[in-house]
Amino acid sequence: MARTQKNKATEYHLGLLKAKLARYRAQLLEPASKSGPAGVGFDVQKSGDARVALIGFPSVGKSTLLSKCTHTASETAAYEFTTLTAIPGVIEYQGARIQLLDLPGIVEGASQGRGRGRQVVATAKTADLILIMLDATKSEEQRRLLEIELDAVGIRLNKRKPDVVFKRRTTGGITLNTTVKLTKTDEKTIRTILAGYKLHNCDVMIREDITTDEFIDVLIGTRKYIPCLYVYNKIDAISLELVDKLARTENTVVISCEMDLNLDYLIEQIWESLELVKVYTKKRGARPDLSDPVCLRKGATIEDVCLGIHKSLVSNFRNGLVWVYNILLA
Repeated sequence: MARTQKNKATEYHLGLLKAKLARYRAQLLEPASKSGPAGVGFDVQKSGDARVALIGFPSVGKSTLLSKCTHTASETAAYEFTTLTAIPGVIEYQGARIQLLDLPGIVEGASQGRGRGRQVVATAKTADLILIMLDATKSEEQRRLLEIELDAVGIRLNKRKPDVVFKRRTTGGITLNTTVKLTKTDEKTIRTILAGYKLHNCDVMIREDITTDEFIDVLIGTRKYIPCLYVYNKIDAISLELVDKLARTENTVVISCEMDLNLDYLIEQIWESLELVKVYTKKRGARPDLSDPVCLRKGATIEDVCLGIHKSLVSNFRNGLVWVYNILLA
């Protein structure tokens, strides 16, 4: 694929190769047979209103950040691989409890299982937000390598799910409809990819101009689309010009754990990236209790509110009244 020249004539050939590569990679990461001894994972119960995963190479300051933000004791030292298992902590911010998970440092080749890499990325898939910790004194290659490892296991950073409807059928062949003009792929490539996955009877509705890779992601169906913040630590050891350049990069926060620089702003950015909504309950005829909110993800329903209070409320729920308060901040 690297040697193939990219143009209109080779799009079909490259699409076929990408489909095969994605299928073989999925078989390697999730083998059909469960032979061999069971692996040891990170048994950390998901708690709080949201989960944030800390990912990075060894010795970038993840454990120090966890200790500073959550007051949780996490072992720190000058040598690499200090953290050998997942260590949870809790950030309490604006009435919400956000679980911050310090994962062991990963190495290049983590998606293939090196250095407990599979356990780390599998836990990252359960997060609502990923913080990629980077060393500001090192090159941008570290960021690129981490993105490659996460992309290889199906984690799509700062991307949304493609607007494509895919349904299997038992008969009737392939029905392909598009509401937009496809400029990054074509119908022939899409039909070839479907044939490569042995999908000969299905309905496909494409509502945006997607790429071949995005269509393969829809077919596989196990991709996770997770927001991400890139956190550059050790800014006290670089020039002000480089700090300014990094800070202006999209989805980036610059900090110094050693000198407690910009940690409050980092927590604010975590809150905004999670897009949590605060819901307050009230008794009839009384003002709502603004000190104890129910924090939910954006797009939550009344059923989610009931589950956030107690699971027994759902079965007994009949009707409810909803008030919308516009709170203006000076």
